[in-house]
Amino acid sequence: MNRRDFSKHILMLGIGAQAGFAKGNPVRTRNQLVNYYEEPAKKLPVRKFDVVIAGAGTAGVVAALAAARQGTKTALIEVKGYPGGTVTEGGTALHSFYNLWKAFPGVKKRQVVRGIPQEIIDRLAKVGGTSGHAEMSKGYDFDSVCTAIDTEIYKLVTFEMLDEAGVFVCVNTLLTGAIMDGSRIKGVITESRSGREVFYAKSFVDCTAYGDLAAYAGAKYTEPNDYAVCNSIGVANVSMDKYYEFLKSHDAIYQQAEGRRSGKDGQIVRLQGRNVNLPAGFRDGARKIGMSTVTTTVHDNYFMFIKLNLKMPVSPTNRDAVTKAELELRRHQAKAIELFRKYVPGCEKAFIARTSPSLNIRRGRLITCDYDISHEDVIEGRHFDDDVMAYGFHDSAPRLQVKNGGTYGIPYRALRAAGIDNLLVAGMMITSDHRAHMSTRNTVSCMGQGQATGTAAALCAYKNCGTRQLPYADLRKTLEKDNVYFEG
Repeated sequence: MNRRDFSKHILMLGIGAQAGFAKGNPVRTRNQLVNYYEEPAKKLPVRKFDVVIAGAGTAGVVAALAAARQGTKTALIEVKGYPGGTVTEGGTALHSFYNLWKAFPGVKKRQVVRGIPQEIIDRLAKVGGTSGHAEMSKGYDFDSVCTAIDTEIYKLVTFEMLDEAGVFVCVNTLLTGAIMDGSRIKGVITESRSGREVFYAKSFVDCTAYGDLAAYAGAKYTEPNDYAVCNSIGVANVSMDKYYEFLKSHDAIYQQAEGRRSGKDGQIVRLQGRNVNLPAGFRDGARKIGMSTVTTTVHDNYFMFIKLNLKMPVSPTNRDAVTKAELELRRHQAKAIELFRKYVPGCEKAFIARTSPSLNIRRGRLITCDYDISHEDVIEGRHFDDDVMAYGFHDSAPRLQVKNGGTYGIPYRALRAAGIDNLLVAGMMITSDHRAHMSTRNTVSCMGQGQATGTAAALCAYKNCGTRQLPYADLRKTLEKDNVYFEG
């Protein structure tokens, strides 16, 4: 899909007036007649930066920190009122800073994602916001560690880190368009309660998860719609220890990890049950609402994430379909609480303490990049001559694993948006093969991609060159200096 198709798609969703399309014949959307509206020309105030990062989520926070620390004037644009993204709203824990050594006896334990992502964990640990890298005692054929985080502390800590780095953070700000100069992005248009503005920059990074900036810039993309969406909830007035006893009494424990919880080490911080062994009422009820039994926590009386999934018939970029899904997911949340109250001892007075402000996705738009990471690249543990990080977790484990507890590389060219001279993308927007994407989309991978793209964008701005003209040796040297791990 190109930029023209994207604009047509937006119009057909019934928001042509907001998008500012020209007058023409009326179109019928969702049984409502919509006329065109010609928006009057308007001069917009301009801000100038070296680097603009779109999206302050899992990858965007790290990208902005990386760019700003290279000395570039960096702006971060986020539609919500805080940073965090999937880390704080859609996951269960951070997967994974390590290789899968525990599943392969004799394989060396290695922390393969370090740098800025580890700095965030260190900062969280100082204020009680993480379990630490808690080793899995059961289910370690899935992951060797579980890094649970406190969602609210994560928002604060990363916001403070951005402020300390001198990032110009624009929350509650919507990205609405791109200003192009041929195949180069000249600037982006934003909208907030302060009005419409233009942000000019030399380099841009799309970390929106939905690929909004790339789409506005005319990059090629598809919309596979190959995942369920979800809205995870935080549940209070519960007991992790009693949940453990419930699962144990039914011989249903699949995953378990011990780490720091409520200030004490050696406590259970992650549990997942085998649904087939659980009471029929709980099992069938959970299946109907797309609820997983997995949860993590850093507090005695709180389940940080209970995930409710829903498969949409169309892509989650469709506003009207998303509206229906948002309602259905909140109905699922209420039913989830009923199940815990009825079946799980210690949860009789459970209640929802946190929901995400909007549903979460695992993939929106798939952006065409200069290289497409394959399934074989991942499971064979392949590395490239332009690696920007190493990664070893696979969300389909133990069915699919990186060979011999090893790692594979994310090549720099896999993060360059094809056809656009100065745009990098990071996070769940890369990798077309669903099997490979089940690895590359995960949180710690996205964080590592964020450091790579933020660093590269800053170097491109400093050298006044496009993403393809940046010497890889300069990028590699800078990443190594900033404590990024490379295999071999």
